[in-house]
Amino acid sequence: MAKREHIVSYTVVELKALAAGEAKSDWAAAKAMSDEALEAAITSDDDEAGLEFDWSQPLPEPPKPKAVLNMRVDAELMEFFRGQGRGYQTKINAVLRNYVDRMKSRA
Repeated sequence: MAKREHIVSYTVVELKALAAGEAKSDWAAAKAMSDEALEAAITSDDDEAGLEFDWSQPLPEPPKPKAVLNMRVDAELMEFFRGQGRGYQTKINAVLRNYVDRMKSRA
């Protein structure tokens, strides 16, 4: 098995501090910084490199959750879709979605 590179170890004291919500961030120092200095600090952070957000556009609506459905179908249909491998339920949903879209466009 390949060795994982980014394993982090904590002591019991450190874990308790993390669980209690204590952080290594110096919020007082951040609060004392000017907006320009804070922006420069964020920009120089490697974790923030290349991240840009355009907040002028509204975010799209999240998709509606799928409904749970238990139904009986022909065994041959299930064999076909399951034979396609992982994601067969998503494929069945796509077939049904296509049918509904076509029926709506005809109406």
